[in-house]
Amino acid sequence: MANGIHDISALFTIKERYDDLSAKEKQIADFILEHPRESVNPSIEELAERIGISESTMVRFARKLGYSGYQRFRIALARETVPVTSQLFEREVIDASDGFDAVFNSAIASLLETQKSLDRGLVLGVATLMANARNVYLMGLGGSNIVAQDALHKLVRTGINCQWAADFHLQLMMASQGTKEDVALLISHTGSGYDSIALAEELKANQVKLVVLTSNPRSPLARLADYILTVKTGASGAVSESFSARIVALAIIDLLYIHVMELLDERGIEQLNRMRASIAKRRV
Repeated sequence: MANGIHDISALFTIKERYDDLSAKEKQIADFILEHPRESVNPSIEELAERIGISESTMVRFARKLGYSGYQRFRIALARETVPVTSQLFEREVIDASDGFDAVFNSAIASLLETQKSLDRGLVLGVATLMANARNVYLMGLGGSNIVAQDALHKLVRTGINCQWAADFHLQLMMASQGTKEDVALLISHTGSGYDSIALAEELKANQVKLVVLTSNPRSPLARLADYILTVKTGASGAVSESFSARIVALAIIDLLYIHVMELLDERGIEQLNRMRASIAKRRV
């Protein structure tokens, strides 16, 4: 079943293998067969809770069907049950022909939803930790590493000691050097990648204060965090990376930068002016 599994209907496979499933697995199968589209969007944690079974049972269910993991099964289910436009934009598109409005409306809605739900005191608390830290580690993988680099681009202006690397192994090496005097901002849209979790575990082992910026506050990565900054998108991570999550994450980075500058006061302004003066020398 490994060859060509992506061409086989996920729903057909469930029906074909139904008699081989355990009682708990049949409970999953029954729910998905009755609510196929509703089973695509929730995370594995959310869907397991809704059905009333464990996450490990969800994983075993997917593997028994021939998939390498639940994520692969969910992608197959989405391909079969969710329209192409919704797979692209990760939510229902009212006018499927107008990707222009879909992209902008999605970003605007996510920004407004996050603005309403984000704990302002938490953001200020994280900024305070950063302003007082020996080192601030800025970490992320894939698209999240681009957001982490933007955080470096902002926070390096403040004069605080920031550490960033593009390579996973370099990030892991940085994490191994952390102490309880340091803070790490680890960015992950899904919060379920093995490498992101490995970074978090290494940071926690060294008593580094861990801030996780994610769209999934119930993810395995978020469970390791000391502080969670949640991006609200209303989007599913089952099909592809969320467009709007990146934009909201960048806005939160800007917010942290502003708070850090306010906390540093004259010291921060002095560092900012030094940076501006240095860059000005390279302009015509």
